Amino acid sequence: MAVRAVVIEADGGSRGNPGPAGYGAVVRDPETGEVLAERSESIGTATNNVAEYRGLIAGLEAAAELGAAEVEARMDSKLVVEQMCGRWQIKHPGLRPLAAQAAGLVGRFTAVRFTWIPRERNRHADALANAAMDAAAPEAKAEAREAALVRATGTDPATTPASWEPRPTEEATRLILVRHGETERTVRKHYSGRGDVPLTERGRAQARATAARVAALAPSVAAVVSSPLSRCTATAEAIAAQVGNPPVRTDDDLIECDFGVWEGHTFAEVRERWAAELDAWLASTRVAPPKGESFVTVAERTGRAVDRLRSAYPGETVVVVSHVSPIKLVLRDALAAGDAFLHRLYLDTAGISVLDLYPDGGVAVRSVNDTSHLTDV
Repeated sequence: MAVRAVVIEADGGSRGNPGPAGYGAVVRDPETGEVLAERSESIGTATNNVAEYRGLIAGLEAAAELGAAEVEARMDSKLVVEQMCGRWQIKHPGLRPLAAQAAGLVGRFTAVRFTWIPRERNRHADALANAAMDAAAPEAKAEAREAALVRATGTDPATTPASWEPRPTEEATRLILVRHGETERTVRKHYSGRGDVPLTERGRAQARATAARVAALAPSVAAVVSSPLSRCTATAEAIAAQVGNPPVRTDDDLIECDFGVWEGHTFAEVRERWAAELDAWLASTRVAPPKGESFVTVAERTGRAVDRLRSAYPGETVVVVSHVSPIKLVLRDALAAGDAFLHRLYLDTAGISVLDLYPDGGVAVRSVNDTSHLTDV
């Protein structure tokens, strides 16, 4: 049920600045003080200011979900309050995307007021933030131990054979992840989401070369599963023809991210016309392009698709033909990487990545963005 007005109490903190960090946010009825929503999260290693901004963003998101029109945001961070009021400059470049994301959320309400309060009046949000910091601490300590080991011995535990645990004897489900072949929009570097853009002539040649490569990698393929968009189904059909002609099955959860009003535009055009929205999107996977879809939502549906394949094809090989965003999100989760991974990993058209999913939940990434088959295309 929508509410007219709410009070947000938000806080964030870091043990070490930077160090194990987390935030907390509480949304209250301004008349009764009733708690309408709580938000808290560990965010790994970060600074106090980053955590405080994350708390504010979480509170604004919760208020928007409640349908509030008017908001009073109370924080014990003088810096965040003054910057959001426009009285202090945002000098640290790391805070600018967070401030832009918060400002974008502010625009969803008819009125927002920021109020500084002393810490003793922000105890509920402070307690949530401290609990989140407690949860972040073990992970941060493990990272510190690994870093210390690298400094002391020159040995990286992530790449040392002795640190690998033996995999169970059960066979893994192998996913061969294929990005579709070239389209006119990939050539021109336009955002290409839900628009059904066909393969170019070179894209069709890439699909044939990819099919031969997949056939060499996998003598036996149980299924070929594809996004429903034609650039993927055409790539999938070329692969199926080379691996025994299993029927190509489509799965809507493998479709590309909906880029909303950015569809068909270049990054430069989006930067010129939607600068604040772009900054917010780049800063958080929870933020969607205008009239589009967030990466959090894309990750949820691609996760469902992967879980279905693991259950349906135990110990078998499945070819999955999809788009750059879904494949990046699958690889991010497989590698237990952070969200920055999404903007740092490059996936070529018709590139191949391979991962194994074990029955006990273990994951082994075998290759990422293999394009050796495209040298003559």
